Amino acid sequence: MKIKDKEFALYLTEDKLNKRCKELGGQITADYKDKDPLFLSVLNGSFMFLSDLIRHVEFTMEINFIKLASYLKDKSSGAVQEIIGITGEIEGRHILVIEDIVDTGTTCKYLSGKLMEKKAASVSIAAMFLKPDVFLNQYPVKYVGFEIPNQFVVGYGLDYDGYGRNLRDLYQLKQ
Repeated sequence: MKIKDKEFALYLTEDKLNKRCKELGGQITADYKDKDPLFLSVLNGSFMFLSDLIRHVEFTMEINFIKLASYLKDKSSGAVQEIIGITGEIEGRHILVIEDIVDTGTTCKYLSGKLMEKKAASVSIAAMFLKPDVFLNQYPVKYVGFEIPNQFVVGYGLDYDGYGRNLRDLYQLKQ
């Protein structure tokens, strides 16, 4: 698959992604069913994961969105930019941050700190993809869909320079 100037190869199929969302939804249901959590989805990339995940969570929940940026084209910038900030009441709430992918964990650490400053009762992270080879373990990721190698990926909400988010499967950059 070619996207702009790069070639990508199929890495994880839609069926595998959907199966894992169902499993994570069951875990989250068991852990949060009596806590009235706020699901805070980090845009843009998490929208497909959020959509698939919440179909398997067996309680109603409040959902909100935040937009952070830390990538330029296909490289992490190392800094977090808040484009759309946290809205709504955080104090006393159990927050489940929904992330598309965690590599170093800088965004998780940044966002978790912001939420704790606002006196959240708890903050946990659910990420569809985790890159353990570069993860700095600055903030734990409680729910992980798949651990993947430190290769650039696209599809299932993740993009290359704005393109490819709509792909149902996950593709890895060809070396």
